This record gives sequence, structure tokens and C-alpha cells, in this order.
Amino acid sequence: MSVRQQLRRAGRIAGFGALTTAMLPAFLAHERLARAADRDRVRERWVAAWCGALLRLFGVRVLSRGAVPLSGRGHLVVANHRSTADILVLLRAFGGHMVSRADLAGWPLVGVAARAVGTVFVDRSDAVSGANAVRAIRDRLAEGRTVIVFPEGTTFPDDTVRPFHAGAFVAALRSGADIIPVGLAYGTGSGAAFVNESFPAHLGRMAAATPSDVVMSVGEPIVVRDKARAAQLRDHAHAEVQRLVGEARRMVDGGG
Repeated sequence: MSVRQQLRRAGRIAGFGALTTAMLPAFLAHERLARAADRDRVRERWVAAWCGALLRLFGVRVLSRGAVPLSGRGHLVVANHRSTADILVLLRAFGGHMVSRADLAGWPLVGVAARAVGTVFVDRSDAVSGANAVRAIRDRLAEGRTVIVFPEGTTFPDDTVRPFHAGAFVAALRSGADIIPVGLAYGTGSGAAFVNESFPAHLGRMAAATPSDVVMSVGEPIVVRDKARAAQLRDHAHAEVQRLVGEARRMVDGGG
């Protein structure tokens, strides 16, 4: 690693720690002082600001294609998963609550922040944890909130969208929420992929990387019909996300 990369990595990691440790207590204080009816709005503003600041710090430029739906009803946002940066990209664009693997709760700083903003944690190897997560997603959707989930269950290094788990689609079916498919693609050589490494190692590698682009391609809402089945919704959403990943790849590679 060159001296320039080492300096870039050190500066970004320090900035990550400083931003998070400064913004989290300020958010919690603001949330406590806000009226109950305003707390969701307060959380959304702080989360969007934190995500935007971190994306700028790490040199990740987001290019969007398609319309982000207006709030006011429940939306289940489903996307492919390639990087921890996905979380920042989607939360800044859509707001709402993330569904995350259970071990993220213990990550340095990120875990504390995730718990503070109402992340739904799930251990996919535990049936009870899975059932509790489906209920939590359903309840948030029924309240008119947005929930973001990566139905592949973990990150992968390429544009092939792996099979989706069905749990979140059961929650959408029971709540009647629309499903918003999203495809994400990072520029070649971005170093964003998070596969087979610890979070500190991933953070360090991303911090040392040169600026990169990510395209977020948003599809049309999938409306849940009365006689729909969760498996049908899952398969439809999977096909849409794969198509949108292709669109995002062409755009990030300069093909339009």
C-alpha cells in the first residue's frame, strides 16, 4: 500500500469515528426532546445526514435511476447486497428501517448506531429470530413505514442476484405494503465488495480506495394483490432486482 493510500485510509477511518461519535449523541438528544409525533421525522433527518456525510467521506458518488416513492404508506425496499455502503445508499434515499444480520449489532460504532435507529436484527439460522423479524417488519409496514431488506441474506462479489429468502415477502403480504425493487452496481475496481473479511478489514480497504461510483436503479412498485402468495412476490421481486442490476451495471460502466 502506498503512502498516499495509508494516509487516505487513516484520515477516513478517523473521520468515520469522529462523525459517528459526534452525531449519535446529538441525534439521541434531539430525539428525546422532540414530540412523539415528530420523532420519526427527526430520526430520518439525522440518518440521512449521517449516511450522506459518510458517503462523501469515503468518496462514494451515488447515481440514481428511477423514482423513489413518496412516504405515507408502507414500502418494502428489496435490493441486491454487495457492500456495507449499500446500507448508506439505501437509507439516505429511502429512509425507514434496515433489516440486518444479527452480528452487526456488535460491530464497533456501527452496531451502536444501528440499534439506536431501530434496525431489525435477524439470525437467519434461528427460526425464532426469523419469525420475530417477520413480525417486526410486518408491524412497521402496517404503520406506513419503510423497511429495507437484502433478501439474499448476505453479500456477494458479483452482479448475479442469489435466491431470495421469503420472510420479508410474508410480511409484505400480511401488511399489504408495496414492494420496491432496487438494483445496485459499483464501478469496476471500486473495492466496495464485502466478502469473506471482517468489518475492520473491510472498512480499512474501503478507506484506502480511490473515489468510486455506485448506481442505484429503482424499479416500479410491485403491488401486493389479495390472492398473491409470498413465493410469487419473492420470485417477481428477484427477477426485477436482477433486471435492475443489469441496468445499473450498464449505467455505471458508461453504457447508459
